[in-house]
Parts: sequence; C-alpha cells; structure tokens
Amino acid sequence: GIGELIGGSQREERLETLRERMREAGLSEETYWWYLDLRRYGTVPHGGYGLGFERLVQFVTGMENIRDVIPFPRYPGHAEF
Repeated sequence: GIGELIGGSQREERLETLRERMREAGLSEETYWWYLDLRRYGTVPHGGYGLGFERLVQFVTGMENIRDVIPFPRYPGHAEF
C-alpha cells in the first residue's frame, strides 16, 4: 500500500471536553494555556482535510517508493545555511 491519500479532522471546540482529554493524555494545562484560551475566548466548530499530493502522484504513476515522486526531497545536509 501507499498509505493514506486524504486525511481529515475536526478540532475539539468544547473547553471542558478538551481539558478532560488533556488530563487523560497527561498534558499540562499550564503548557497549553494559549490553546485553551483560543477555545475559551472565541472559536467556532471547524475542521479540514488534506491531500497527500506526493502519495497521489505515487498512486497514479505506480511508483513503488514515495522518494521517487517527491519534487524537492529533504535529507540531512541538503540545505546549506
């Protein structure tokens, strides 16, 4: 298989549900205060999806390795600063 072509999610907009899930995951509310404030002071239900373009090209062309269809590959030492 080539993996997931399209993925999607919806953000949790309910503050108390978000806090509960953070506790279950062992995440600190102090660390994520800014994220909780986004929910506390004005958010709307929202979500989105993304298309894995390289995976789509891999699927359409029948290439076996995704590295063969990535137009601008990244690897250690490739970018000079």
